[in-house]
Amino acid sequence: MKLGAQTALLAALFSGVFATSALAQDALSKAKASGVVTMGVRDSSGALSYTLGDGKYVGYHIEICERILGNLEKAAGRKLEIKYQSVTSQNRIPLVQNGTVDIECGSTTNNATRQKDVAFAVTTYVEEVRMAVKANSGITSITQLNGRNVATTTGTTSVQTLRKNERANGIDFKEVFGKDHADSFLLLESGRADAFVMDGQILAGNIATSKAPADYKIVGEVLSVEPIAIMMRKDDTGLKKMADDTIANLQKSGELAKIYDKWFVQPIPPKNTRVGLPASDNTKAAWATLNDKPMEDYAKK
Repeated sequence: MKLGAQTALLAALFSGVFATSALAQDALSKAKASGVVTMGVRDSSGALSYTLGDGKYVGYHIEICERILGNLEKAAGRKLEIKYQSVTSQNRIPLVQNGTVDIECGSTTNNATRQKDVAFAVTTYVEEVRMAVKANSGITSITQLNGRNVATTTGTTSVQTLRKNERANGIDFKEVFGKDHADSFLLLESGRADAFVMDGQILAGNIATSKAPADYKIVGEVLSVEPIAIMMRKDDTGLKKMADDTIANLQKSGELAKIYDKWFVQPIPPKNTRVGLPASDNTKAAWATLNDKPMEDYAKK
């Protein structure tokens, strides 16, 4: 092997080692070294996580993550800059895995498949998947979707829910996909879809902030019950414990319920509209017995 080739090979090997080492660095070590932490956020995940524009993000999970990162700042012993990284249903897991995002604070379902790749904090919200339709459509059940266009968001578990129900009920509908939740709602709004199947709070949030909220309604049976949780790298056990402890303390003090009420019951920016979703029995049960069980455990009930 020529010297030039050897040099190139060694450079590649060292580059790989350093890259792997950088990826393996936990959030606390990164925070101490750089003074920066990156939060993965969503542009239109209902009251859980959404943008006000100009790089500002708010919501139930955003606020909980800010509390977690406040404790990370104390542990790091220095002021931390929080960078917000907008993620989608398709890229959120890879961006957590490769270290681009330290903590993802959106609307991610905790399921058994994902637990092989990432870690989840204890459940802070339990979702019921349903569908939104135009109020004058006459649609009240998924069994009425035969021959219709149904919108869902690429990369979400609602796609799997749709397919399961299609087989179970023998109905034949066409799936149309939005790149994010706002895009999926636009498919319904513009008439390109007859229904939008997604997490109930995302549906409610998009309806509340639409041009004409009275033109839409959430209908039909509950298609699935899913634990929604804050996500982080699988091997970052320190951040996982910090997240779990922060949420446990918020729950014990009653602050978790107050934060929920702030985003799901009270008027929220930018239009001071109400999502109007008091905490469900499933969500209250998750708070009462904090755990990081996947959605498959909920299906067994």
